[in-house]
Amino acid sequence: MHSAPEVDMPGQVDSNSPAFWYNGQLNLLNSTGNGPMRSQGADQLHLSAASPVNFKTINPWPTWMEATWVDPSGPVFGWYHQEHWGVCGSSSRLAVPQIGAAVSYDGGETWRDMGPILTAGDPVNCNEQNGYFAGGNGDVSVIPDHDHQFFYFFFGHYGGPLEEQGVVVARMPFAARFGPAGEVWKYYNGAWTEPGIGGHTTPIFPAKVGWQDSNTNAFWGPSIEWNAYLQSFVMLLNHSCCTTGFPQDGIFASFGTDLSNPDAWSKPKRFLNSTGWYPQVLGRGDHGTDSTVGEKARLYVYGKSFWEITFVKPSATDAPAPTAVSGQ
Repeated sequence: MHSAPEVDMPGQVDSNSPAFWYNGQLNLLNSTGNGPMRSQGADQLHLSAASPVNFKTINPWPTWMEATWVDPSGPVFGWYHQEHWGVCGSSSRLAVPQIGAAVSYDGGETWRDMGPILTAGDPVNCNEQNGYFAGGNGDVSVIPDHDHQFFYFFFGHYGGPLEEQGVVVARMPFAARFGPAGEVWKYYNGAWTEPGIGGHTTPIFPAKVGWQDSNTNAFWGPSIEWNAYLQSFVMLLNHSCCTTGFPQDGIFASFGTDLSNPDAWSKPKRFLNSTGWYPQVLGRGDHGTDSTVGEKARLYVYGKSFWEITFVKPSATDAPAPTAVSGQ
């Protein structure tokens, strides 16, 4: 990477910020829990001020829109992180997240909630010491495979047995996108056999110390994109270590070429020592988004970009990687 003029996303950022092209304009969604905000413009450097979208959820809890995809037939699909507050009493700040689906028929101005599709089946644990969650599934990134057979969901599992905690994955048939309830299946013990609602998980990046402990050591908050230059999927990851409150231990990257094989992702490697959350890239040009990039892209952390990132093709013995860090 090399330093570049600072670029700030419009609005406040408290999650992944999905982007999509619609009618020749780039649309960017930011969320802070009070509902998604949308900016539009010719490209990521020329976006309007953020304004609220019309999104009335089935449930009354705070909602963050974290992933989008434009269907060939016109609708825009979105997937959100939603937090249930009050599960441990009014004096506790602990919440339990779940993941839901939504659809827009007007380019992202209004959204229809299709309800939850990924929840944890573990009992609420009000003794968890991570500072935010008492279990749950959340912080999601979504991408389809190249053949449009499945959508793949990468997200965090924040409770239950240690062997199920970490970054996990589920998938949904492409044909079920208009009716996703009951159609999402979690990866568990080598197969897609566990239901999205309440099912078990086998992490692709297991937690070393669980979220119930104050010294949690775990990856979380994946952001995934297809890199056309590398011909590889790239996953950027937060890493919490090793005190309460999700302290950031740098930004990590992992690479994979087969979404249907969750065990084939490369070992995450730190490439930036930033203490900010929510790393993601935005591809350049009229097709670049947070899920489609090329050789060069802007890297954002917490909605701010000080860097242009360049991806390097691997040698015969090395994994692909961003270039070395310089600048801020």
